[in-house]
Amino acid sequence: MLEVKFYRQAEDSLLKFAVILAMAEEKMVLVKHRKRNTYELPGGHREAGESIEQTAARELKEETGAKIFTLKPVSVYSVTGKNRVNDTGEETFGMLYYAEITSFGEIESEIERREFFNRLPEALTYPEIQPKLVEKVMREKEAHGS
Repeated sequence: MLEVKFYRQAEDSLLKFAVILAMAEEKMVLVKHRKRNTYELPGGHREAGESIEQTAARELKEETGAKIFTLKPVSVYSVTGKNRVNDTGEETFGMLYYAEITSFGEIESEIERREFFNRLPEALTYPEIQPKLVEKVMREKEAHGS
């Protein structure tokens, strides 16, 4: 069982992942990895020397082909428990972002394709994590009227 928590802030060095709820024309933009039959929010691991915001922008461009977009931080999140990207089960931290994409180019990554959804599909790569991240972004958007 995985546990997802949200925090106002965290030490920058703890932030290992950036995940983005991306929207285009009021639809969620999810991606399908070449090696999986499931969908996921764009995002990934922070590379050496990157700020977490640079990670989010890079992953969004690579995985969705986004060319013109806005990117806003939403919340620090953590996941505790063993999963595909965490074999120890220890608490790992990331930054959750919201993006609005207005222009797309080519996808330049391990992603097979991007698709547009009105709601999350059943076939999710991280079904115990992704719905909670989407819910957090939607709550924050409602609370701040954006």
